[in-house]
Amino acid sequence: MQEILSKYIPKAAVISSFELIKQHNVHLKIVNERVTRHGDYRKMPNGQHQITVNASLNPYRFLITLIHEIAHLDAFSRYGRFIKPHGKEWKLTFQQLMLPFLRPEIFPNQLLPLLALHFKNPKASSDTDAKLSLALKQYDPPNDKNYIFEIPLGGTFRLYNGKIFERGNKRVKRYECLEVATGRVYLFNPNAEVEFLK
Repeated sequence: MQEILSKYIPKAAVISSFELIKQHNVHLKIVNERVTRHGDYRKMPNGQHQITVNASLNPYRFLITLIHEIAHLDAFSRYGRFIKPHGKEWKLTFQQLMLPFLRPEIFPNQLLPLLALHFKNPKASSDTDAKLSLALKQYDPPNDKNYIFEIPLGGTFRLYNGKIFERGNKRVKRYECLEVATGRVYLFNPNAEVEFLK
C-alpha cells in the first residue's frame, strides 16, 4: 500500500498517511475521475470503511482529499452517525488530522499560508476556497478548460454534462449564469472549470 500511495501523494506524507489508513482500517480505492467529487467515504454493509479518491488529482489535492475523507470516518466514529457531514465535529477532526501534514517537506511554500488560512475553518470542499483552489490547480496537468472568471460577460460556455450557459454578472463571490436551453439562472464559483465556446 505504501508503494501505491507514493505514486499519488508527496513522498514525505506516505508513512503518516499509511498509518492513518491502517489505524482506521480503511479500504482505499483509487478510482477514475468523477467530475462531481474528488473522493468519498462510506461504511460498507460488512462494516468495512471504504474511501475512494480520484486517481487524476495532483499529489497535494489527493492528500487533502484522503485526509478529508478519513476525517469523516473518524468524526462519525467519535461523535456518532447523526452529526452533520461537514459540521463542527468534522471540521475539528479534519483540522487535527491535517495539522501534522502542513509542513514544507510536504507542501510547497506558496501553498502553506493558503492551507493555514483554509484550515482555520475548513469548507466542505477545497474547491469552494477560490484562492486555495486556484493555487492547487497550478499543480494539475494542463488542460483546455477555462475558469468562469476568465469567461467574458455574455460569453457562452459548456459544462462537462453538455449544458450550455451564458455568463452573467458577478454577485458577491459567485457568477450568475443563464442556462441557454431553459432560461434558468445558476450560480457558479469563479474557479469552476468550463469549456469556453468561442
